Amino acid sequence: MTQIGDSTGRIRVTGPLAGDRAFTVSWCALTDLGKKRKVNEDSVAAVPPIFAVADGMGGHEAGDVASAAVVTRLGEVQGESFTTAEVIDGALTLALADIDVVGDANVLGTGTTVTGVALALVDDLPRWAVFNIGDSRVYQYLDGSLERVTVDHSVVQELVDAGLITAEQAETHPDSNIITRAVGFHEKPVPDYSQLDVVEGQRILVCSDGLTKELTDHGILHYLGKSSTAEQAAVGLVDAALANGGRDNVTVLVIDVTG
Repeated sequence: MTQIGDSTGRIRVTGPLAGDRAFTVSWCALTDLGKKRKVNEDSVAAVPPIFAVADGMGGHEAGDVASAAVVTRLGEVQGESFTTAEVIDGALTLALADIDVVGDANVLGTGTTVTGVALALVDDLPRWAVFNIGDSRVYQYLDGSLERVTVDHSVVQELVDAGLITAEQAETHPDSNIITRAVGFHEKPVPDYSQLDVVEGQRILVCSDGLTKELTDHGILHYLGKSSTAEQAAVGLVDAALANGGRDNVTVLVIDVTG
């Protein structure tokens, strides 16, 4: 497991235009090996303007190396208040080269998911750029409601999209661990991008599937809604995932926006 940046932190951000209102971003990153795994292959980067979680695959230690490569390269994008999709793409391309060196020596190959949010400017307005490859997820909690922002790149998600199974059936499907897109395996990284407004009172969750294997969206809503700080929310989520079985590594990154 690799962590880039502080596990908890707080920054003040102001837009580029005169008269732009400043806002505060605070966060807490927390990870746990879980109860079944021998190696934590998750990694996390909390280095403004980028916040990301990566879940490695490829067997003992190889997955850890892959996820570490991604968060390390993303963590190098710092020193500015905002970034762009092009910069994120460039970091992932560099990470792919790092990963493939290890992957060539591994029979199974090596890869990792990656998902996260980054502060960006759209028409000179601060926005969250949401990016995703694989089945790690980004959620938004706002005004008492939970929204899953990312769409999994997985076999079961394709079955759900095709109407062949329900979202509830997908949670226990035997192919639930098979993803259709990753960083690695000599394939160009192709993230999906979307945008979120930066809103006072907003809470964002970035997590590996070790959390979503153990908690439904209703459970996630409960812990995000009842916690007064990002740290309390992160601890509650990880503890609940472990109490429900902890079958995989669990990593969460909770981000709060305040005025």
